Amino acid sequence: MTWTTGPTNSLVDVAGVLVGHHTRTDAGWLTGTTVVRLPADGAVAGVDVRGGGPGTRETDLLDPRNLVERVHAICLSGGSAFGLAAADGVMTALFADGVGFPMGAPGEVVPIVPGAVIFDLGRGGVFGNRPDSSFGAAAYAAATDDAVVQGCVGAGTGAKAGGLKGGIGSASTVLADGVTVAALVVVNAVGSCVDPGSGQLYAVSLGLPGEFPALGPVDPERLAQARARAADEVGPLKPALATTIGVIATDATLTKAQCAKVSGIGHDGLARAIRPVHTMFDGDTLFTVATGARGAGGAPDLFAFHALLEAAGDTVSRAVGHAMLAATSTTTAAGTIRSYRDALL
Repeated sequence: MTWTTGPTNSLVDVAGVLVGHHTRTDAGWLTGTTVVRLPADGAVAGVDVRGGGPGTRETDLLDPRNLVERVHAICLSGGSAFGLAAADGVMTALFADGVGFPMGAPGEVVPIVPGAVIFDLGRGGVFGNRPDSSFGAAAYAAATDDAVVQGCVGAGTGAKAGGLKGGIGSASTVLADGVTVAALVVVNAVGSCVDPGSGQLYAVSLGLPGEFPALGPVDPERLAQARARAADEVGPLKPALATTIGVIATDATLTKAQCAKVSGIGHDGLARAIRPVHTMFDGDTLFTVATGARGAGGAPDLFAFHALLEAAGDTVSRAVGHAMLAATSTTTAAGTIRSYRDALL
């Protein structure tokens, strides 16, 4: 196996994919929105929803049996079900740019913007503060092909994972045949990303050579405290407070059904990096987009597709690891959420 990271080790290593964040952390706020912008003609897309409490938009459209093949952006947001409104701002911005599914005369288009949300309500101190369409529009406008900013930004601003601060992480893999597969994950899980025995992140063992820093031994007392916080995340008086969502992208030429399969294997990557995962308190959802930038020659045969699937799973795991390492401790009126680095290293 000869795999390397892409130039930025993030989602934008897939040519034509842009990422933008809008973050709000002033008094009473701890939330945001992240938009993945795609080429003007869109990208073939699929989805796999595994969590028991999902908040999603346009996922039925991505069923391989249905008409529309391509999507024009994907909106990831905080705000629980309220946050789905952020995608309206993305649709409006795409329409203004003349981008969307053609419906007749020039300019008559309907942008296709699937989305998913995490639960972060109240983490800034005011339960009613959540993203709306203006967040989606701002994240769309901020999208660039610069290395993805990770940690407590965009949709990951108010994220938690197993009692520790979560956030956004990203990673990329270039396969031996030159195909790139990359992932962006918003880590906001009931489960923990930390091995309870060693205190190390599950994802670190799946890193490519030199990708993750050498992490020293974890103090047993600090580890015990972290385990107690994780155990306190779910109880009879605590409703669903989680969900991990994300986007996998590749420059290969894939069908909608193949994109759905990539998303499914991406969930295997979540399961290797977060335990437990796909619980009734999570709405875990992964989208996959295939730009086809490598042209018809980029359509993989069976064995090449197998390699892409294998890489996709590990890339999702690595993105989870980067999210946890990039997250920073946060204090609001609702309390303090300590980062992995501050709590255990």
